[in-house]
Amino acid sequence: MADSHTRPIGRIPPYSEEAERGVLGSALLSPEKVIDLMIQRKISPRVLHVSAHKVLFECLVEMNSTGQIIDPLTTAEYLRGKGLLEKVGGAVYIQQLLESTPTTAHAEYYMDIVYKKYVLRAIIEVATGSIDQCYGVDAESEDILNRTETELYDLGEHRSDILRAWPILVEDTMDYINRLLDSNRGFSGLPSGFTDLDKMLHGFQDTEMIVLAARPSMGKTSLALNIAEHIAMGKDLPEGKGLPIGVFSLEMSAEQLTQRMLACHSKVALNHLRGGFLPGEIHARLMEGASTLKHLPIHIDDTPALDILELRSRARRMQKQHGIKFIVVDYLQLMNYEKLSRQGRQLEVAAMSGQVKAMAKELGLPVLVLSQLSRAPETRGGPSIPKLSDLRDSGAIEQDADVVLLLRRPNRSPDDPEHADEKLAIVDVAKHRNGQTGEVRLNFEGQYTRFENRAEGQEEF
Repeated sequence: MADSHTRPIGRIPPYSEEAERGVLGSALLSPEKVIDLMIQRKISPRVLHVSAHKVLFECLVEMNSTGQIIDPLTTAEYLRGKGLLEKVGGAVYIQQLLESTPTTAHAEYYMDIVYKKYVLRAIIEVATGSIDQCYGVDAESEDILNRTETELYDLGEHRSDILRAWPILVEDTMDYINRLLDSNRGFSGLPSGFTDLDKMLHGFQDTEMIVLAARPSMGKTSLALNIAEHIAMGKDLPEGKGLPIGVFSLEMSAEQLTQRMLACHSKVALNHLRGGFLPGEIHARLMEGASTLKHLPIHIDDTPALDILELRSRARRMQKQHGIKFIVVDYLQLMNYEKLSRQGRQLEVAAMSGQVKAMAKELGLPVLVLSQLSRAPETRGGPSIPKLSDLRDSGAIEQDADVVLLLRRPNRSPDDPEHADEKLAIVDVAKHRNGQTGEVRLNFEGQYTRFENRAEGQEEF
């Protein structure tokens, strides 16, 4: 009996040589128009299947980028100079491509065929790789599932984009502005719960990657949880309805985070909660707080040492199952990227940062990712005031982020002029891709791990 898992032998990968010839013939016929269109529609050498076509396409793109005249003669000479003319079938084949394509009218149709065939080949490659991994001695079903899912989603991200017409873009923008005006909220994104921060950021916007960075024990996890709780409660949202929140905690367990949120919400000192010192009044506050919190749409994943691809996979499932609208990741440097783990920590963190930004765009929601700062603020002398350049392990974090918030508490720095103010916490909006930057002053109640609006910053919009 034949093995039911044996893969068919001798199958020809899906491709259309005629469509590839049509694309290249159109490029030779009208290079200034067609080559740019090919790049826009994600046609690249890997999308083509015939080796000669890959070589010819690369040369056409090189010639176009350097402003060279493109026709069969100049193209043949360019290829001859690089020793590649015979690899594409010689000057005769280039002339045949041009002669077999009388018009560029069908160029986009040819490109669609070529790209669809490429997607089929890519799916086969991903599936075949997954099958091989499944038969491996050390096969881990969850790892293989996460990788396969991520690779297929990434493949979808590279599909050819259909550009929306300019009038439609203008209409969509006006619809967005009108919805903002109708809301009477004064800002368009999700509210943080902190008046001055929302004024500056206009809330957390969909697809944004927001980095909250600080030195250890400054309260970045507490601030992130305060924001998550506010969005989940929905006090500043239309109809007062909270939104589902996803929290990925790589540092603390779900139980630890829940204790923090319960103590914070109920205004009970965390050491009382952990020490079992709960007089009647405090216990009553905890019971009331628990009654409120247990109904909030908060979903916590406390899996440690997550691979970034697995985190993206889990986030997709969480959104599909619970409809989450905001994600917190605590924190970036505790993740890993197995694919790049041997290429140095800096490259690994840079790639993880890019993946977090891609996740925000893919899911269409704000992602608040926590990050460590280097020790540079403490070694410069004077007040320990962090800068963007202090983001730990990679400058790519700064580049990928739409917003960077640098948190500090002056009372932790003896040289700070405001060292005596034990409650003061400063959130420096050090980068804001679409708006203003500056400092926001908050109060921090350390015993409750709770941030609050500072009195002088509560004027109305």
